[in-house]
Amino acid sequence: MLSKMEDSITFEIVYEKIKKNILDTNDLLKIKEAYYYALDKHKGMKRLNGEEFITHPLHVAEIVNDLNVDATTIIASLLHEVLNTGEIPLQEIEDKFGSTVATIVDSLNKINKLELVDSSESSAIYLRKVLVGLATDVRVLFIKLADRLHNMRTNYAINPKKQKDKAYETQAVLIPIAHRLGINSIKSELEDLCLYYTKPDVYNDILEKLEETREALNDSLNEMQESITNILQEQGLKFKIKGRVKSVHSIYNKLSKGKKWNEIYDILALRIILDKVSDCYMAVGLVHAKYRPIPKRFKDYIAMPKANMYQSLHTTVFGVDGHLFEVQFRTFEMDELAEKGMASHWSYKEHGTKKVQHIMEQKLEMFRNLIETNENQDDFSFASDVNSDMLAEMIYVFTPKGDVVELPRGSTPVDFAYRIHSDVGDKTIGAIVNDNIVPLNHELDNNDIVKIKTNNMATPNKDWLSFVKTSQAKNKIKSYFSKQERIFLTNKGKDILEKELRKKKLSISDSLNEENVKKITKELKLKSLEDIYLSIGTLRYTAGFIISLINDNKETIEDALIEKVNNHSTISKTYKNDIIVAGIPEILVNIAKCCKPVRGDEIVGYVTKGQGVTVHKKLCPNISDEKERLIEVSWNKLANDTSYLTDLSIESDNNKNYLTDIIGIITKRNGYIDSLKTTYYKMSVLYELTLKVKNKEELNTIIRDLENLSYIISVKRGRA
Repeated sequence: MLSKMEDSITFEIVYEKIKKNILDTNDLLKIKEAYYYALDKHKGMKRLNGEEFITHPLHVAEIVNDLNVDATTIIASLLHEVLNTGEIPLQEIEDKFGSTVATIVDSLNKINKLELVDSSESSAIYLRKVLVGLATDVRVLFIKLADRLHNMRTNYAINPKKQKDKAYETQAVLIPIAHRLGINSIKSELEDLCLYYTKPDVYNDILEKLEETREALNDSLNEMQESITNILQEQGLKFKIKGRVKSVHSIYNKLSKGKKWNEIYDILALRIILDKVSDCYMAVGLVHAKYRPIPKRFKDYIAMPKANMYQSLHTTVFGVDGHLFEVQFRTFEMDELAEKGMASHWSYKEHGTKKVQHIMEQKLEMFRNLIETNENQDDFSFASDVNSDMLAEMIYVFTPKGDVVELPRGSTPVDFAYRIHSDVGDKTIGAIVNDNIVPLNHELDNNDIVKIKTNNMATPNKDWLSFVKTSQAKNKIKSYFSKQERIFLTNKGKDILEKELRKKKLSISDSLNEENVKKITKELKLKSLEDIYLSIGTLRYTAGFIISLINDNKETIEDALIEKVNNHSTISKTYKNDIIVAGIPEILVNIAKCCKPVRGDEIVGYVTKGQGVTVHKKLCPNISDEKERLIEVSWNKLANDTSYLTDLSIESDNNKNYLTDIIGIITKRNGYIDSLKTTYYKMSVLYELTLKVKNKEELNTIIRDLENLSYIISVKRGRA
């Protein structure tokens, strides 16, 4: 494997390979132009391993060409580093090579500036940026994977810490995406390279054991290959056969699952590539007739493809010399897709691969939806959505017209409806699956034919949130109800303000003229009259306070609030807030960001200017000198389902990264990590977390569990 790192390369070598894939003369001329343009821009530049810099884009172009991509991808791969020189405007690339190439190069330039800060918290952030690039053109990802593969091949040229960082980043971000896109040729090599740099002792130990037996293994492999060749030739089948010793990473996976070296028998693998699907089934029968198969090891991925469209028949048989052989049977088209993934079909829409193209377009739509609907979401939630939507096991279902729709396993007709279109999802009233009426929470399965019944008068149901699988459906449903709630609260605020104006015998049109609205929005940092209404409807400001701003009457909101509290003689039995303010049922209440109290803490209210009441922990130092503005508050016993944000500072020794253990304990106790910062010191590591918990008891349990870990030095509430 490591021999690939030292391969010399020239444009002539790569160009000869490209000509076998790209046949159009104009495309070939553009590829040549791109190479000489890049050669000029990188003139005099060297890579860390001492090579001319131009060798990197050449290697990247060679790798993507092996995936059978289009000319645009090859041109962009040759140009993908030119913007890094800082001397070339993007417009110049667009003028010379077109807007599509310019967009791809620009996306890659932005993505390549990002690095994984560590092996934990930043993988989600990096993944977000990769997906942003993907959302414009999937070819960005093909080039990014090729770029990383070549960089990993020459990873030896950077310092040991950066070698590991780059390997962790590759494992966390790029290998899962290569897997989802089915690009096995890149995925497999990246896995081996990452293992080499993250666990060199393990890698070398496995390699050494393989080398000790390689000659004997190769002899057995050749003998088995010759035997199967004779069997298939006797039946007149046309085929190719390939033999290999399994990759180091593949063996490592088996060892990491508890197997010992002498218990791993299926190190040898054969792949038989045939003309037709029927030939695959015939061939596996012929092999089974000669060599006894291992029970339960036969897998039919032709009838039921894997999530990334991989198709093949797998079996494991007792072969020559007592060795177990894993044997795969597939057609030439299946082999192409297995090794090169959907990239291999990118330029072939006209050649009968519309099904694959349709699924790729759906993937892009999923990427776009994730980016658009999660822009303000914390990175852990975003990563969770990515894992559930993009990296999960997938199923393939059909519309009544035969179009393929890809969904995560566990999806329902509502997920299907929103994948078709937001309007279809919003108006869904029923579903028919395989000609049977099913409930909307019915879990779909591979090859289901799904028909959605809609009604133009229908609207989403909040109950759907309890069973939909995709983040796209969840976010569309939440968005609908957020919009409805905003409309309701805006109208409520408008009604309250107009009633107050009439009560004070003030003209509504004069009071809310353009000049006054501008004055209010500037004072309160709002955007429009609608925002003013909304701020009243949400109890952020009172109507009286807004009117005082119009009239330049400096009666403060806290004066009005304290008067309201003092004059309030009745105590309501039900409250909309989680916190009761001196018996007042409707008033704006905020949780203080400095001390972040949770249910069960002793609390006190602080009357703030124009912002209602802010609730602090009773001993919060920020209010220790305040007396006049403090007000009695208490937790509402009738509302106890809310989760609260609170901070924890966790200090551990620096022997290794314990984040996985910490997250496991928090999750086990029903806590949720909203944000995380990791700081490495010489003798310790500090994890500063913001959690969501329901109450103090839940938080204290988490703290106790963490304190019981031998490597934890301290756990404190608040920031360090």
